Amino acid sequence: MNTIFNAPIEEIIKKRISVRTYTGEPLADEIKEKINDYIATLSNPFNVKVNFKLIESKTAANAAKLGTYGVIKGAVNYIGATIKKQDYALEALGYEFEKLILYITSLGLGSCWLGGTFKKGEFAKAMSVKDDDFFPVISPVGYPSDKKHLVDSVIRFMVRENLRKPWDELFFNKNFSTPLSKSEAGDYGIALEMVRLAPSASNKQPWRIVKEGKMYHFYECKTPGFIKLFGYDIQRIDMGIAACHFHLTAIEKNLNGSFHKLPEALPDLSDDTSYIFSWVQN
Repeated sequence: MNTIFNAPIEEIIKKRISVRTYTGEPLADEIKEKINDYIATLSNPFNVKVNFKLIESKTAANAAKLGTYGVIKGAVNYIGATIKKQDYALEALGYEFEKLILYITSLGLGSCWLGGTFKKGEFAKAMSVKDDDFFPVISPVGYPSDKKHLVDSVIRFMVRENLRKPWDELFFNKNFSTPLSKSEAGDYGIALEMVRLAPSASNKQPWRIVKEGKMYHFYECKTPGFIKLFGYDIQRIDMGIAACHFHLTAIEKNLNGSFHKLPEALPDLSDDTSYIFSWVQN
């Protein structure tokens, strides 16, 4: 089987965890080169440009100036991403950044999505962010420490980081009243399971997917208060992460199709559940 990374995508997705404690060792030059080379290959199904930058800091002490409010310890290197504000820009960022994080995972490195717990002004300077750039997220990248600091343990407990919603709360058949069984999902069962395992802001898992014939409609179930809290719809990034897991798994399983916004998709379930895009099988 042809694999996207150095192991099957299911293994890489299951291996990826949020790493908040690092050794303080800078990335080796050859690793930085590999990451930058991989960044140059990234694209997304939404045809939106996403810009990445690997931020360099020679020591953990200097890196501490790039504040994360104590969430991250010992990280020397970070990756930031910027976009221009346009339709599907957040989904595009989520897709590409998650693909990059999975690549980083395949190299044996740690990472952690940060959408609200970093000092944007300081990172924006390091990123050379332009006035019309939107800069919503970063991730540390580095060598995981065997020791976890207290804040890391507290966050894992508070967001129940390793728990995921059950299948029947996320995936549906023809309408939102009928859960989709794994047998009905057929060849797409693994792709949906990889969506279920995806990371999301505060582990809210906002994706809901409805199978309709040869189409899979993706909906965002918005968490009340999140847009006000973050200042933008951060869960649109989560939808891009879900698309990434679904798409990469489909590619490895030779399941041909593409993402589209369909006018005839099912109507929104409620004010808090909105249609985003669909996967259409070829």
